[in-house]
Amino acid sequence: MKARYRYRFYPTSQQKQSIAQLFGCVRVVWNDALALCKQLDKKPSSADLQKIVITGAKNTEERAWLGDVSCVPLQQSVADLDVAFKNFFNSCKGKRKGSKVGHPKFKKRTSSQSARFRIGGFSLKGDGVYLAKIGIVSPIWSRELPSEPSSVTVIKDCANRYFLSFVVEIQPIPSEAKNSSIGIDLGIQTFAVMSNGEKAESPSYKKLDRKVRKLQRKLARQPRDSKRRNVTRIFIAKLHNKIADTRKDFLHKLSTKIVNENQVIVLEDLNVSGMVKNRKLSRAISQQGWYEFRTLCERQSEKLGREFKVISRWEPTSQICSDCGFKWGKIDLSIRSVLCLNCGTEQDRDENAAKNIAQVGMGNRHDYKRAQRDCQTMKGSRTL
Repeated sequence: MKARYRYRFYPTSQQKQSIAQLFGCVRVVWNDALALCKQLDKKPSSADLQKIVITGAKNTEERAWLGDVSCVPLQQSVADLDVAFKNFFNSCKGKRKGSKVGHPKFKKRTSSQSARFRIGGFSLKGDGVYLAKIGIVSPIWSRELPSEPSSVTVIKDCANRYFLSFVVEIQPIPSEAKNSSIGIDLGIQTFAVMSNGEKAESPSYKKLDRKVRKLQRKLARQPRDSKRRNVTRIFIAKLHNKIADTRKDFLHKLSTKIVNENQVIVLEDLNVSGMVKNRKLSRAISQQGWYEFRTLCERQSEKLGREFKVISRWEPTSQICSDCGFKWGKIDLSIRSVLCLNCGTEQDRDENAAKNIAQVGMGNRHDYKRAQRDCQTMKGSRTL
């Protein structure tokens, strides 16, 4: 099982220049290869593209500076473009699962930059990492690498932060859990309500979001390619990173806690792309990170030998009493608790849905049609 271990590092001024030159060369090779593919009727192979945009370009005056950096990241850039085209073609033909993948785009200088080194272009030397034609960089080792990395990616985000991302091989470690199963209902006001009664409140992003929107209006008024616009752009990127880091920290801790304590984790398949079309709730839904939470739970379950299940989005989990199975139908979102007409139990909307999710995931369902008939019979006997 492969995993990524990411560490931050602070390069020296000379290393920053070398890394910036490397990013520029990788970006130019990608853009040249993409432009060549658009001009030709048939896409060339990855090997042919490397001969044209790397080997052949080094012999010209316009691209002679490509020889100043390592050839490994340049080759990986062309290989990544080839993978991007394969994903695009498979998505168009319906061979790729998930949402549709768009056509590869040209890379920009203001976007996040990356360059990947394979074996031969990097090596671990003590507490540092040697990168070809850059030197030894010293990342902050927050945790040890479980095995020898097969590749390392140098990343610079929009807020000018530098990271090293290692791809390593890890072994799943099965362990026993305290509880047998748990159902989780995801929401906006309360991020997650568990079938055991626990609730997880998501952090508030309102203050940071207001700052971002204010600065974005300021950015729209500033002239392009000006120094002040660039300063504002970087400040907005830092705020976005702060929101993303806060969300990732919360989701990682919550998913780790849930997977460690439960053997079977059951979630509901939510139509997030359809839900964000609601203009009143789209911003709040996008900030929650429901799909990221699902991905983290799935990876943690695979790592610890847990069973991860996703039930259908068409299951009426919020329309059925989790105790007796009586179906009361659709209710408005403003109604947070329901009094069951059959058993007389007052059910919390989210907790009741979480219990139903756990029951459906484990294969235990109430016969709600029979519960409805029993309720109607009881009503008739009372009127008589």
